[in-house]
Amino acid sequence: MSEITINTDNGQSLEWKPWERNLFRFFFIFLVIQIIPIDWKFYKELFSINWLHLHFHDLFKLTKYQPQLFSESQISGWGIGGFANWLVFIGIAVVGAVIWAKVDAQRKEYTRLYYWLRVLVRYRLAFVLVTYGFIKFFPLQMPYPSLSNLLTNYGDYFAWKIYFQTVGIVPKYESFLGFVEILAAFLLFNRKTVTFGVGLIFGFLGNVAVANGFYDIGEQVLSTFIVLLATFLFVYDIPRLYNLLIKETPAYANKFIPHFTVRLGKARKGLKIAFLAFAVLFAYKAYDNYTNDPYKIPRTPGLSKAFGYYNVKEFVLNKDTIPYSKTDSNRWQDVVFEKWSTLTIKVNRPVKIDLSSGEEVHEKDIDRNYELAGYSGRHYFYYDADTVNHTLSLQNKNKNQRNEKLQLKYERPNDSTIVLSGINENRDSIHVVLAKINKKYMMFEGRRKPVKI
Repeated sequence: MSEITINTDNGQSLEWKPWERNLFRFFFIFLVIQIIPIDWKFYKELFSINWLHLHFHDLFKLTKYQPQLFSESQISGWGIGGFANWLVFIGIAVVGAVIWAKVDAQRKEYTRLYYWLRVLVRYRLAFVLVTYGFIKFFPLQMPYPSLSNLLTNYGDYFAWKIYFQTVGIVPKYESFLGFVEILAAFLLFNRKTVTFGVGLIFGFLGNVAVANGFYDIGEQVLSTFIVLLATFLFVYDIPRLYNLLIKETPAYANKFIPHFTVRLGKARKGLKIAFLAFAVLFAYKAYDNYTNDPYKIPRTPGLSKAFGYYNVKEFVLNKDTIPYSKTDSNRWQDVVFEKWSTLTIKVNRPVKIDLSSGEEVHEKDIDRNYELAGYSGRHYFYYDADTVNHTLSLQNKNKNQRNEKLQLKYERPNDSTIVLSGINENRDSIHVVLAKINKKYMMFEGRRKPVKI
């Protein structure tokens, strides 16, 4: 007994052309391989989650996971690791489609299987879109640029960091982009509004896929896969859209209408409830992280009332005063105290660039590397402040330069001056006088009111 019956509403035959059957067999295998989690690494991620202390990023990693036969570390280049996986999947799909055609040569159509594949694709897209949507709606993916980032030369940024900073500097716009993704996810959630959801995906995520490529953001494979899934859904609508918009003839809403058995009806309702529950849970966890501890930003507050940009007014190394210099490898040029426990130094000394995306979640502030990932302009230090003994214990946040540590005492003769003295990473004595620069930033002052520079 069939689990689902199909009624055509326009009198058309359900028989498919040979090329349609062959193409469907190929895409069915190719898409199912990547949608249904058959990779053991997916289950390793799933069973490593601490459900009693669930972090939104645990769910986020599951929704964007793709099967990996080759890792990026094995094959380098412009996303080639992921696309190499695709080549293997294409090979499997071709061989599988040929065997399937020989075994099932008498079948004239795959209407029911096509329907279920569309359901699978719709929900796969909806799950990944709703997670990306909420981490943009609550601006977590691209946080507001730090003061040190704002004071970094444009040429020192990697391309992806420029893109993230450009979006992150306008949180309301980022939230709007997130809303578009969430809306697209919920439009895909309902079969009758899939066309509109696909239209949003092409308009928005098509640009994202292009940006991923040209800005080398690192999600080229996933963004391309999302567009591919949307294209697969859109193909269903091409004939009737062509009839309506080009030929200006009647276009029927559906080629077939499903009638579910009681058991399938309950399963369908359960799947919808599961999706809604997942969306609510993820939204709550993302909001909680945004309000209490944004994962890309250190949580420990910085030295009280120290936030700002400082000129190095005086620099003494081993009792030798060094005048201001842009070429001296020891002489600090300027210093930034962030609102959190990060101090950055501009000095003419090479930075071993952190090539990661800063996307991973870390408990310790020193490991939260988004602020320094993807560019080479400044040296980033995490510090512990002892406000009783007035000491700062600094350690370089860059994972390639963690051996750089400084022990400094600080004095604050007035509100705009900080004096640091102690031992640097080379065990040399240093004495540094920092004078705060009251620099104004147009994005803080606003565009619609007079500003005195």
